[in-house]
Amino acid sequence: MFNDENYGTILYVEDDPNNRTLIRRILGAEGYTVHEAANANIALEKLKTLKPDLILMDINMPEVDGYTLTAKIRALPEMSTVPIVALTANVMKGDRERSLQAGCDGYIQKPIDIDTIAAQVQRYMKR
Repeated sequence: MFNDENYGTILYVEDDPNNRTLIRRILGAEGYTVHEAANANIALEKLKTLKPDLILMDINMPEVDGYTLTAKIRALPEMSTVPIVALTANVMKGDRERSLQAGCDGYIQKPIDIDTIAAQVQRYMKR
């Protein structure tokens, strides 16, 4: 069921178009406005005019990975308080810690659980 209420704005940085579509549909139906960026350059360009309530960050991207992009975003004064959550298939020992060390506020594993992803996102939005 579609929800008319806007629960916040999310920037989803993800190189896989299928993953972007899935997240946009799930979170959009829950009342979030989801903006997409297929790579680091697009994300940084969007952040010049967009002040999201949350950034979902894929870690494995070509050219500039999510760790590096997170550090670049954290260096922007206007983005210093925006929560960044790694949304990644990196699930080996130490991957969560590496995401947090790079500046992420949280970590959600892929494949996502379509039944719980909205609640997981909501927890980070409230911080």
